[in-house]
Amino acid sequence: MSKAPPSKPTDSELEILHVLWQHGPATVRAINDNLSERRQAEVGYTTTLKMLQLMLEKALVRRDDADRSHVYRAAVREQETQSLLLNKFVDATFGGSALKLVMQALGNRQTSADELAQIRRLLNDIEIQNSTSNADDDDRA
Repeated sequence: MSKAPPSKPTDSELEILHVLWQHGPATVRAINDNLSERRQAEVGYTTTLKMLQLMLEKALVRRDDADRSHVYRAAVREQETQSLLLNKFVDATFGGSALKLVMQALGNRQTSADELAQIRRLLNDIEIQNSTSNADDDDRA
């Protein structure tokens, strides 16, 4: 039986996941307090609880109900979720073109020298990885 594809979290769900990724497993109260702090506005406890219940149904979080206070933990990894969201965004917005995405991102804002240096290192690493991968493919042929 194949595993169902992961659910795409809504913006509110993603905000809760960020709390869990940053702070680890937490009670509804702790998550709610953190959300209120982040938003600089009071978030209703029952709203946070309902969101977590929906996220549990979507398998975005897990719940440990051994104690009186239920403890929630992220059931999805941050990097995998970012990849899923980015891939969907690139496909929908840029027709799947990473080049168009990068050109748009770099053309729309001032990029610092440090950021450019990091981008160059990343590109160099990708080139090395691709050339190593291509050499391995040639060896198999």
